Amino acid sequence: MIIILPMLFFYLTSLLKPKMKICYFGIYNPDYSRSRVLLKGLRENGAEVIECQITPTERFKYWKLFKGHRQIKNYDLMIIGYPNTLGLTLLSKLICRKKIVLDAFISFYDSVIKDRKVYSSYSFRALKYWLLDWLGCKFADVILLDTEAHINYFVKEFGIKGEKFKRIFISCDEAIFYPQPRLENIDQFLVHFHGTFIPLQGIEYIIKAAKLLEGENIQFNLIGSGQTHQMVVDLSRKLKTKNVNFINFMPQKELVKYMAQADVCLGIFGSTSKATRVIPNKAYEAIAMKKPVITADSPAIRELFENRKNCLFCNIADEKDLAEKILELKNNPELRKKIAEGGYKLFKERLTPKILGKDLKNILEELL
Repeated sequence: MIIILPMLFFYLTSLLKPKMKICYFGIYNPDYSRSRVLLKGLRENGAEVIECQITPTERFKYWKLFKGHRQIKNYDLMIIGYPNTLGLTLLSKLICRKKIVLDAFISFYDSVIKDRKVYSSYSFRALKYWLLDWLGCKFADVILLDTEAHINYFVKEFGIKGEKFKRIFISCDEAIFYPQPRLENIDQFLVHFHGTFIPLQGIEYIIKAAKLLEGENIQFNLIGSGQTHQMVVDLSRKLKTKNVNFINFMPQKELVKYMAQADVCLGIFGSTSKATRVIPNKAYEAIAMKKPVITADSPAIRELFENRKNCLFCNIADEKDLAEKILELKNNPELRKKIAEGGYKLFKERLTPKILGKDLKNILEELL
């Protein structure tokens, strides 16, 4: 009786506790992994999420957001969904009288200027992207990032206090990415990569590794497009690789069919500083499908993964070591199985949308 009464009291008070009401605000794609996971996770944990959202292609974006926000009568706090813009940062501060949580997710200055080098570090656009990151952080009460390594970068680069930041891993939607049987019998050992072709991916090292493995009955499928695509294709032609397929970008429902056929999935291998601060989406997607992952060793990847337990690390920007790791998994099915099962166990224990949604909801409750 002494035990039952407190439990009953806790249960009844939890029923009377009002549901958290969140305005999820911005110019974002609700189907993008980051948005999809956070929205789904919050709702699975009992939060009421009202989306005030438009797509990036719409006209009169800020006016439509302003009008949409006026129709929301009341809420407890606002989350600005990724990606942020200068106009969005200023608009949210003008119209919101509640606490603001910014899902920064990445640094635009780091991504566009330092990593991809699209514009000079001394250009007006570099200043614009730096201000975008800095203002967003200044206006927000809490800032969400994907790794502690990313948080350390923001603190150092933008002079923002570390206590404003909270880490929420990226993950993926398990309704799309889940273990699936291979539909075809393939004689070759199949290595899979997908993603945007940008410097941090280090796809040139995959090409060079493929060349080293030409005599090992290993086939590489590289899916995607982007900044470095032509450079990578030219490199493949120059090396005359015979075991690499370049495949165009495709919807996720088609992508998982290719992943289901793979023996190994690849992460990132670039030598840029950003590559050491992120855990790529593709790594989460692969472990959710119970596939072994090889990716470059970095401070960020070690925040979540353990080498040879749930992932296989290789040296960063090193095609020889990457080739050796691929060949090791090909020749060691027991290790392949161990890493695949370890990665899937990690996903189910720490990375489902419901688990991450609970982590985020706890952060929001502390803020309120």
